[in-house]
Amino acid sequence: MSEMAKDGAFRLDGLHALVTGGASGIGEATAKELARAGAFVWIADINLTAAEALAATLGNAQAVRMDVTSAASIDAAAQQLPQLDILVNNAGIGHVGDVLTTQAEDFDRLMNVNVKSVFLVTQRLLPLLLASPAKGCIVNIGSVAGMIGIRQRFAYCTSKGAVLAMTRQLAVEYAKELRVNAICPGTVETPFVEGYLDKYHAHEKEKIREELKARQPMGRLGQPNEVASMVRYLASPEAGFISGSLFTLDGGWTAA
Repeated sequence: MSEMAKDGAFRLDGLHALVTGGASGIGEATAKELARAGAFVWIADINLTAAEALAATLGNAQAVRMDVTSAASIDAAAQQLPQLDILVNNAGIGHVGDVLTTQAEDFDRLMNVNVKSVFLVTQRLLPLLLASPAKGCIVNIGSVAGMIGIRQRFAYCTSKGAVLAMTRQLAVEYAKELRVNAICPGTVETPFVEGYLDKYHAHEKEKIREELKARQPMGRLGQPNEVASMVRYLASPEAGFISGSLFTLDGGWTAA
């Protein structure tokens, strides 16, 4: 048990949370942290087998298959939820390319998975969140790419910028009913990043890995549990006056 759990801070006992893309990377770490804080966690992932394996290790969790780009899939998952107090929109994909090399189909795919999914999941789960006696909470996983320009990330920057805009709009639209915030990680050591290295830099993985570390002033990659800790805080009663805010976890990248 963590020190936070021992002293009763940032507890989520009795609350139900759903994490999209919850079976790996930041989503997996978040599911573990929210469960540790006392929440019942719905691990929503297109990979049901991985989600079920994770849920089995947590105890107070259940896997649910969800394709975040499919309204029908989201509706089917929503019907399984008896209540929902915390929604973590985490599912996302990456892309490398500038405006000239980005293909229209790649741009559409990024917007579908990274942006439209947040719209669809939030829209369909909103009634449950609004019914939460604890006051519903949404945490969107954005990126520093939504705040600053990054070379060769045209579509990705565009998609994450949209997530941050949606965060602020929802916070204003439902100011008294919901709290809505976004976390903007820098480069975090996840299967997402490993997949990027394998796909685009297979012949120079370690060289590029060192470059990714170096662009963050702390000189290292972030860890999934560090993002998960911020999700837990933002979902907790202690963060009750925080809404419409963007939190960078980037080793000083955006400050430099």
